[in-house]
Amino acid sequence: MSSEFQPAPMPTGVVDIHGTPHMRDGTGAFRDVASIAPLKKLMDEMVRREFGFALALSDQLRRFRQHLMRNLDAFDELVAQEYKVRIGGEKGNRTYSSYDGLWQIKVKVQDRVAYGPELQAAKALFDECLTEWAADTRAEMRSIVVNAFNTDHEGQIARGNIHALLATESEDGRWLRGQQAIRDAVYVIGAKEYVQFRFRETHKQEFDTRTINLANA
Repeated sequence: MSSEFQPAPMPTGVVDIHGTPHMRDGTGAFRDVASIAPLKKLMDEMVRREFGFALALSDQLRRFRQHLMRNLDAFDELVAQEYKVRIGGEKGNRTYSSYDGLWQIKVKVQDRVAYGPELQAAKALFDECLTEWAADTRAEMRSIVVNAFNTDHEGQIARGNIHALLATESEDGRWLRGQQAIRDAVYVIGAKEYVQFRFRETHKQEFDTRTINLANA
């Protein structure tokens, strides 16, 4: 099926050497195109073609985000002039709705956080509790502790797992100190703005959310 969406221009990867087309292999060495397996050449063509569409879409999303935020900011200025107040307050969260309430644009600002060395002290305190409690420790509680300090493939702590640990109750003083150490470890290093497009066909329905990741656009 053909698409009207035009991909970004991509290099072919083919270099003419003394009148013979060559391509670099994974080590950077030149290979005669005629010696490259047909499936390898087909995969190269496919990757470059699809990458061209990905780059074009990424650029389109970036332009759309600029367009969207420019228009939302302009509307905020109108509200500020009318009511002498700024939409969103300190965190910048705000919702824009169609008159019939069926279409919404929600802007959410989420803090980007990092964890200081206090987090290691917290882990030591929780480990002490689990070691001493041993067989008496519920499996789900042990799992919460382990998951809380696991990192993802980028080496980041998952905030959801940390919050689950903070919500787990124990009267042990070390457990409580560990939870406080986590709170002390958190510091804000920035913020990301997320946009949600929500819609519904009737007022009795729940909103459906159309996900467009503009946070990194």
